[in-house]
Amino acid sequence: MPRLKTLLFLALLAAAITLAAGWYAVERAPVPMPEGKVRVVVPKGAHVRAAAAALREQGIAVSPTLMFARYRMRGLDGQLKAGTYEFSAPQTIDSLLDRLVSGDTVVETIRFLEGWTFRQMRAAIDAHPELKRDTAGLDDAEILKRIGADEQHPEGLFMPETYGFAPGTSDLEIYRQAYRLMKRKLAEAWEKRQPGLPIADPYQALVLASIVEKETGKPEERGKVAAVFVNRLRIGMMLQSDPTTIYGLGERFDGNLRKRDLQADSPYNTYTRGGLPPTPIALPGAASIEAVLAPADIKALYFVARGDGTSVFSNNLADHNRAVARYQLGRQ
Repeated sequence: MPRLKTLLFLALLAAAITLAAGWYAVERAPVPMPEGKVRVVVPKGAHVRAAAAALREQGIAVSPTLMFARYRMRGLDGQLKAGTYEFSAPQTIDSLLDRLVSGDTVVETIRFLEGWTFRQMRAAIDAHPELKRDTAGLDDAEILKRIGADEQHPEGLFMPETYGFAPGTSDLEIYRQAYRLMKRKLAEAWEKRQPGLPIADPYQALVLASIVEKETGKPEERGKVAAVFVNRLRIGMMLQSDPTTIYGLGERFDGNLRKRDLQADSPYNTYTRGGLPPTPIALPGAASIEAVLAPADIKALYFVARGDGTSVFSNNLADHNRAVARYQLGRQ
């Protein structure tokens, strides 16, 4: 009888040691893995065993059996979230599971600046190492078609903003997001527009907003700059905007806008043609769109840069010429 009790005790002790070892393996023991950061992609709809397989493929030597057991024990069924995860040592089975159910995935970002051209935007997308290049070899018209845009020219159609995405996302998705955001912001601003504006439709507002974006030196003056152009449109006065003319020159522009450039006719030369140019000339931000649809209540028809980022606004040509003489020609 004493021998039986001893054997029973030893059996229970062995079981306790086994359970303790199992508990340690799950709760405390670090999972063998490579040094540095390890990225793991968990596919959509993946079960815990598939997630464990994905971890193992990247060198994280987790036990699929232990991971599945802990997954069930913790009641995590159906809670795994797809995405790209980044892990670094030390990790336990529990900490791996915590990340996989939290959805704490890797998020990359790309930013488009106000005033960029579509060419600059496309170059930034093409250069981003984490985007899938589905637009490689496509012309601008094909990109517009792929994202469901009705417009024929890409300039100005995309909202300058910072966009987050998972590594490996198609670059078409970034174009699509930026296009849809611009459409939404433009529609919202159009609904709130001032009555009586000489702007026929949202696209014309986008065109004018792109000019205001390029002409504004100080954000607080955006509404006044917009007012000057709106006032000119009202009376049929030419916009006479340097940025539109520069845009029309394209790669021929060498940084110096000459008199002959202002006299050379083109659809974008607002010194030789009245009204708005045929398309936007850059990516306008939401503030510029709002400014052209709710411009400042001023009568100014002219503005000239002071040289410190601000501008002098004038109601008539005589006052404007005096401002030009003072701030551009150096006369007092």
